[in-house]
Formats: sequence, structure tokens, C-alpha cells
Amino acid sequence: MWVFDATPLIYLAKTESLGHLTAVDERCVIPERVSREVIETGIDGGYPDARRIERHVENGLFEIVAVEETALFSRLQRNPNLSDADRAVLAAAADADGVAIMDEAHGRTVADTEGVTTRGTAYVVLWLVSDGAISAAAGREIIDAMLDSGWYCAPDMYAKLVGRLEELEE
Repeated sequence: MWVFDATPLIYLAKTESLGHLTAVDERCVIPERVSREVIETGIDGGYPDARRIERHVENGLFEIVAVEETALFSRLQRNPNLSDADRAVLAAAADADGVAIMDEAHGRTVADTEGVTTRGTAYVVLWLVSDGAISAAAGREIIDAMLDSGWYCAPDMYAKLVGRLEELEE
């Protein structure tokens, strides 16, 4: 199961790339807290990407899930540097032995400490290319479009991404 945090959803939606996730064999879920933050608040704020995400929930690509108040969730609540959405993503991924799809460095560090597997937005794009769902050129276009939309990627990471995309293109 892939459990999506806000940032990957937002930037994949901004680049109209969410539909490619139909290639993922894993169940793709969005915790209720993330849904409220991204879809409800986003639609209220007039963000078109929020409506794109909502449409993919409606068509069954994503499932909105409740997150149980587990011991891990309670422990994460004591961490003031995590948002409620981050806590929900980590708890849901841990509970299902799934993968938390998140970009925030602090959340990924906490996940590592708690034994929760994480992957970021760049991983999702690379996975789509390596799976054959999209071409390497399309992957590069998505990465560049996300950057143009405000997604942050360190220059050294961008160079690695481009290099990996070039390898996959061969």
C-alpha cells in the first residue's frame, strides 16, 4: 500500500500526472487528515489541483482512509515538528506495512527512526518510468513541470534524477 502525503499529491496534480498512478499495483490511499488538508481546504481556496485530486478519489484511484490511534500515532503526536497529516501518513503506512510517499525531510527522518519505509515524489516519477507507464522524456517533463510549479529539489538531487532518467531512456 502506498500512503500519500500532501506534497506528492499536490505536485503530481499540478502537473496533471496523477492518472499515471493507475500503473501502480499497490493500493493508493490518502489519510483523512491529508484529504482535509489537500482536497477540502484546497477546493475552498480555489486551487485547481485540489479538484484534480478529488476527481481521482472519485474515480477510485485513491481511497480515503481513517487512521487508527495506534501507539505509534500517539508517540508521533508528541513530536511538535510533524503535522497531523504527516502523523497520519506515517501511522497508516506503519499499520499496513506500506510505504509512506512523502517529501518532507523531518517526516522521513522520523519514519526511518520508526522503521517506516518512505519514498518521495521523485521516486514515484522514476518508478513510473522504470515500469514503462511513461517514457523517460515524459518523466523529465514531469520533474521539470513540478519544479516550475514550486516543488523543491536540491541541485545535486536534480542532477541524479536527470542522470537516472537518461539511464532509463537507453
